[in-house]
Amino acid sequence: MEIGIDKIGFYAPHLFLDMNKLAVERNVEPAKFTIGIGQEKMAVPPITQDSVTLAANAALNILDEEDQEKIDVVLFGTETGIDHSKSGAVYVHRLLGINPNARAVEVKQACYGATAAIQMAKGHIALNPESRVLVLGSDIARYGLNTGGEATQGAGAVAMIISAEPRVMAFEGPSAYLTDDIMDFWRPVYSDKAMVDGKFSNEQYISFFSKVWEQYKKKTDLTLADFEAICFHLPYTKMGKKALRAVIDETSEAVQERLMENYQVSTQYNRNVGNIYTGSLYLSLLSLLEEKAELAEGSLVGLFSYGSGAVGEFFAGRLQPNYRKHLFTEQHQELFVSRKEISVEEYEEIFEETLPSDGRSIELDIHEDPAAICLSGIKEHSRQYINKQRDVSTWKGEESR
Repeated sequence: MEIGIDKIGFYAPHLFLDMNKLAVERNVEPAKFTIGIGQEKMAVPPITQDSVTLAANAALNILDEEDQEKIDVVLFGTETGIDHSKSGAVYVHRLLGINPNARAVEVKQACYGATAAIQMAKGHIALNPESRVLVLGSDIARYGLNTGGEATQGAGAVAMIISAEPRVMAFEGPSAYLTDDIMDFWRPVYSDKAMVDGKFSNEQYISFFSKVWEQYKKKTDLTLADFEAICFHLPYTKMGKKALRAVIDETSEAVQERLMENYQVSTQYNRNVGNIYTGSLYLSLLSLLEEKAELAEGSLVGLFSYGSGAVGEFFAGRLQPNYRKHLFTEQHQELFVSRKEISVEEYEEIFEETLPSDGRSIELDIHEDPAAICLSGIKEHSRQYINKQRDVSTWKGEESR
């Protein structure tokens, strides 16, 4: 029985900041952002979007009634959760109208969370072949204004349905993985902004990739030549290229050229969204699948997941017959086209607008947010969410005020 990705979709906020304009405002040469780290645009979340709404919006348009009934596990990978106790998966489960006879759990290990969720999903499907698992990777990357990490911020989510006999990609062979207790990137519970040792984190990312790649080769007897492409977790789009360069000399020039070319294709979506932490690897995969029209059925694609702190894993998937028919390419292209550019000043205002941390209730104006699912406020310490497509009476009530 094959197990893998049956559907995959993503969502990013409707606002974005041009990195060239941010560079000018910060007195930085624009090429440092657009070429040096490889970022063109940064998705900017309004206060009406959090990790829950991003995840729910990513899943909303890929689910049908059969999925809603057959999904019996919802796994939410995030490092920007909204509650220390209740999982984001429970909120998403309700917002999407999924079968009540389901498990709903949040998974955390920095940017590795969604990969851990996939591995858990594989075990569940192996025991329950008729089931489907909804895996979510959703985050908002915040480092602060005028900080070294500011240019690598972003926001968005990827949603995947994992099932038996998948129509997009079947996972193949064993994984190689590694854990080490290091402090390259972390976010204490008292802070809404991440802390990072950038140079050390880059070094560890490359080291982890090299180590799990060596382990993977021993487990599988595969080489770089067996892969049509390798997708990476991308905190910024140049990071994966640095890791790939560490091993690229193992293969022929023709294979090197193919892998590097496909790597560039796999970075297109990330380049225009920014870092989305747990979803970044899978946004890279989605970019490859939707932007590379000639990517052949049956191709083997490598996947490197890295979560600071740190856990790394390399695994692979094979593209299924007619996989392109089961992508949501037009929907995703429309999402990009419909986004609105904001100025640096507007971005700074949005960044500084945060939810109360003292327990106060608040109502948010969701009319300017075109997303179907929004955060409408906080009441009695509980976040209030609205699905505009379903909560008609509530939404109309909001609209009439």
